[in-house]
Amino acid sequence: MHQSQTEFDDAFDYYETRHDPSLANELRQLRIRPDHRRRKTEEQILAEIAETGALDGGFNTTYQPSRYEAGWLFDSLRGFFEQDFITDVLAMVKGGKEASVYCCRAHPSTGEKLLAAKVYRPRQFRNLRNDKMYREGREILTADGKPVKKTDTRVMRALGKKSAFGVQVSHTSWLMYEYTTMQRLYRWGADVPRPYAAGNNAVLMGYLGDEAQAAPTLSEVDLGPDEPERLFDQVMDNINLMLSHGLIHGDLSAYNLLYWQGRLSIIDWPQVTFAEANSRARFIFDRDVERVCQYFAGQGVRCDAPSLAEEIWLRHIGDRTEEQALEARLMLDRREARNTDDD
Repeated sequence: MHQSQTEFDDAFDYYETRHDPSLANELRQLRIRPDHRRRKTEEQILAEIAETGALDGGFNTTYQPSRYEAGWLFDSLRGFFEQDFITDVLAMVKGGKEASVYCCRAHPSTGEKLLAAKVYRPRQFRNLRNDKMYREGREILTADGKPVKKTDTRVMRALGKKSAFGVQVSHTSWLMYEYTTMQRLYRWGADVPRPYAAGNNAVLMGYLGDEAQAAPTLSEVDLGPDEPERLFDQVMDNINLMLSHGLIHGDLSAYNLLYWQGRLSIIDWPQVTFAEANSRARFIFDRDVERVCQYFAGQGVRCDAPSLAEEIWLRHIGDRTEEQALEARLMLDRREARNTDDD
């Protein structure tokens, strides 16, 4: 019986990972095991997750996850427990197709009472939007937030074939863009939750709210008469700050703005876009500004989205040549490398 090309590729991946020590080490870092078995059905995967014994390792949390949720949840949060970032999971505060957010009791060493853990759903059940538009101009990031070298043919081949290793690399990069972007923005003074740690499948950050209630999104809030103008200015200040560093949120709207005690905090950063490296950056930026203006116009704020977007874009990006854009990007990378070394 002749093997199909897919079966041949799977077999090649399996034997390559078994006999190439350097690639096997990369797989261990990504917590993925070489596997040449046939794809399992969703029912089979769910049954195995349920049998993993989610409370193994001493976990005894206030929040009691469902049978199918338990395995991947505690596997995703285990590192945060072991590194003394959190001591308990109190509640799920937001569930979604891509990720769920949990309120966690912070370890005293963090100086916080509560932290938020954003846990991406298992790859088999996630329904990520098409991220091709956002990935343009972005390097692939490893689990430590460093770019994969373009000369690394093994990784590039795995990404192209969408093998198990390639899919995990892509997932890790998507998650690390969220974490590293929040690190940068928090350092620059943007209104984002403070990032504390990133794991194989989760990001740990500052929590907005209290034990009784998590901060709602702006779309869920009834604003007072004096708040819309002030909050609109706050969002515009952040958009200006981001673009001054060449960054675009990429999915900004009232659904990605948390409101707590009269202030806003911007969340959900995995699709962050580089203004000077993405051919559709201007479209993505205009869309962000339009969505923000659309919400605040409904709150009585007078704003012309096209004119505002044009003004901000010309102020920070203008008509730079490709050479100038590349130099600006290199300067940013060098500055960030120095800051990382200092940390």
